[in-house]
Amino acid sequence: MAAEMRDASESDAADLWIAWDEYRHAIERLALLVHESGWKFDQILCLARGGLRPGDIFSRIFDVPLAILSTSSYREEAGTAQGELDIARHITISKGTLGGRILLIDDLVDSGITLERVQRHLSEQFSTVTKVKTAVIWYKACSSVVPDFYLEYLPTNPWIHQPFEEYDGLRAHQLAARMKGDKPFK
Repeated sequence: MAAEMRDASESDAADLWIAWDEYRHAIERLALLVHESGWKFDQILCLARGGLRPGDIFSRIFDVPLAILSTSSYREEAGTAQGELDIARHITISKGTLGGRILLIDDLVDSGITLERVQRHLSEQFSTVTKVKTAVIWYKACSSVVPDFYLEYLPTNPWIHQPFEEYDGLRAHQLAARMKGDKPFK
């Protein structure tokens, strides 16, 4: 069954609930923060899955190529417990190779392990990368890494309930049942 999404007004020190409009607006505000810093970058590298949406929007706003690196650590207990970090062997990019000044984007930094290990991976595997700066929407106090750009510092380290989590437990047959009777988009 799909995760129940709550209203942002139900957020507290332990749980931060984010609605779709808030999520989109947070990405835009982070993009503005990066823009106003004056830092110029050649490419965006987003970490899948959490960084896919911010990375896509940043790539469109800044009109720079988007590269994707799959990472995964939240697989345990239906995605609510961090396990061993896996980093994909290859980076996907539609044109050329990864190089120059890179803006590394993820949705959040929790322990900091992912950002730390990915930056080490880039320095060891991609000699053409000259500079990496990081950008996240949410920066938790428990992180061992301070991102270069972040929108919101979270001193209580809440669990962040993002709007797309409703799909984590939703299967195609459940979607079909839910949408039965809905009018198609025109």
